Amino acid sequence: MDSHIRTWLKDITQAIQEINSFLPVKKDFSDFQQDIKTKRAIERNVEIIGEAMSRILKNQS
Repeated sequence: MDSHIRTWLKDITQAIQEINSFLPVKKDFSDFQQDIKTKRAIERNVEIIGEAMSRILKNQS
């Protein structure tokens, strides 16, 4: 496996772990919408996942 792909997969794994750590077991969606810090942190991690996936797919072509 390409070392770049391995790095991007680690980035995805870390982003998922961070998202999980930001969310308690139960959180009401309206509470989540009001929690701007958590919302932005999760949005950023979703962006990281998307960017890593895009690079992996481009690398496969």
